[in-house]
Amino acid sequence: MRFVKTLPLLLSLGSALGSAAAWALPSDRDQPIRVQADSAELDDKQGVAVYRGGVVITQGTLKITGDTVTITQDKNGDIELFTSVGKPAYYEQKPSADKDIVKAYGLTIQYYASNERIVLIDQAKVIQQGNTFEGEKIVYDTQRQIVNAGRANGTSVTTPRPRIDMVLQPRKKTGQPEQAQ
Repeated sequence: MRFVKTLPLLLSLGSALGSAAAWALPSDRDQPIRVQADSAELDDKQGVAVYRGGVVITQGTLKITGDTVTITQDKNGDIELFTSVGKPAYYEQKPSADKDIVKAYGLTIQYYASNERIVLIDQAKVIQQGNTFEGEKIVYDTQRQIVNAGRANGTSVTTPRPRIDMVLQPRKKTGQPEQAQ
């Protein structure tokens, strides 16, 4: 890959990261994007950017880490796919001021910008407000806030898990006093 002009690719990265509104504080999209890596290969003609070596991407409360992060654009310059690979790759973001940070792990994390869907593959885990979801593959639709977990069909996984594992915290009832311990 050859190094070429990077501004269009970085601007597209900003729009893609800013579009994960369902998992994001509204102020996140107005924050600058910082990409840290040991190396970067950017090819605007092919629409691909590859960052390697302890990659850390931050924007407001959003943080993505991985050994390698690849960003793919469509012919219009819009981000199609954002893939982070690590041991594990990591994603976190604060959905709103009154909610805890959502944390997601997987050996591969894919973010499909057009439909705001995050796919965690191999050793997948999501932690949200004390609830945990674990499995071979977890798909999170950030617009509809729907989580699907199950087997990673057609993919080789390092830790096969025939079943998903979820831990859901009880909801606190409003208007009831807390019991004395």
